[in-house]
Amino acid sequence: KVEAALAESWEAVNPTTWRFHLRHGVKFQEGQDFTADDVVFSWKRASGPGSQINAYFQAVKEMKKVDDFTVDVITKVPDPIFTEEITSWVIMSKAWCEAHDAVQPVDLTKVGENYATRHANGTGPYILDIREPDRRTTMHANPAWWDKMSGNVTEVTFNVISNAATRVAALLSGDVDMIYTVPPQDIQRLEKAPGIKLWMGPELRTIFFGFDVARPELLKSDVKGKNPFQDKRVRQAFYQAIDLNAIRQRVMRGQSHVTGLMYGPGVGAYKEADDVRYPYNPEEGKKLLADAGYPNGFGVTLDCPNDRYVNDEAICQAATAMLARIGVKVTLSAQTRLKYFAEISNPEYKTSFYMLGWTPNTYDAWNSLFNLLGSRNGTRGVFNDGGWSNAKFDELLDQASVETNADKRQALISEASKIAKDDVATIPLHQQVLVWATRSNIDLVQPADNSFPLRYVTVK
Repeated sequence: KVEAALAESWEAVNPTTWRFHLRHGVKFQEGQDFTADDVVFSWKRASGPGSQINAYFQAVKEMKKVDDFTVDVITKVPDPIFTEEITSWVIMSKAWCEAHDAVQPVDLTKVGENYATRHANGTGPYILDIREPDRRTTMHANPAWWDKMSGNVTEVTFNVISNAATRVAALLSGDVDMIYTVPPQDIQRLEKAPGIKLWMGPELRTIFFGFDVARPELLKSDVKGKNPFQDKRVRQAFYQAIDLNAIRQRVMRGQSHVTGLMYGPGVGAYKEADDVRYPYNPEEGKKLLADAGYPNGFGVTLDCPNDRYVNDEAICQAATAMLARIGVKVTLSAQTRLKYFAEISNPEYKTSFYMLGWTPNTYDAWNSLFNLLGSRNGTRGVFNDGGWSNAKFDELLDQASVETNADKRQALISEASKIAKDDVATIPLHQQVLVWATRSNIDLVQPADNSFPLRYVTVK
């Protein structure tokens, strides 16, 4: 359920116009008043060129200031879940950005930084003190926050500990109060450790493998002059060669939910009857490769992060061995997240075969399908790193985006998902299980989107 925050209330003025009434008396942490000017400015900044989150604003045609505390948002078409879609929008102070030459976002793939890269001036419960990317971030509680703090944490330091074993050791030694995520192989150990509490629950994020089907020739393969992934039989051969039950038991230690979809339980429009996989069958995989003209397989590089998802590199290693059984010679390229995403992502998509994970922050399946599989056009399919495209699929998503009848919308999402599955657009793997560990004197809230609302943390 969407709750009031910086907007106290809202209503639909007409099918494509939403009116938001802003909260009075809110100040940014450096003292600037929060007004409609900041909302309109933040939309323009985040949706413009160079922004890495402009895809989040694809539904918005225009935003207008009505008065200091009222904003109208005009959508391109009627959008039945618009209020859910904007819960991840963040607001910046227009005056602060102007004062620090940060009116435009920095394209982090091309330029260095601007003032906003390591500084923040928000309206939230915590104030940023130090920001050292990939090392540490420190904050302290905002005494002038407009809302009521549920927890009691006054200072916090987030340390980046990429190595899983080192992370667990830091908790057990008392060097840190909390770690996430907990490696599946250490769950039983921590369950038995005195003074430690485990927090476990389902996660919305789906992990999958994707193929480059857009280029006429793969960047990272020994097949020259053509792209084997443009043949559905090759994609299906890869799919049926990967034993997800083995990965679930041996790599994830049971801490995953195997899926046949790009979204899972807990996501709006999920339907269990749709969640069906092609069966694991490496012999069928060999036959499909031979039928496609690759009786001896071929070579390809699998791009994989090694510090982003639970046991990400280990999953890729397991898949590499499984694909070898059908004759595919996989070269595994595992990198830290910063290097990895800079290479495989928009705008160059320098990958042939890759791992990715996606959390629909709207808690709705349309978000996953639109961003991951919609035909790339600058706003749709921004995270469609493989370039898969299907006109009927796009048409169904367009219809679902404006359909207000829940049953009809469900049918459109199901039909689109079936098209993606039948064409083997990707290889869905699983949804991770969220596993966090804390000292036993800590209480917190664990949302399924893997966010960490610090304002609810209590240290006893």
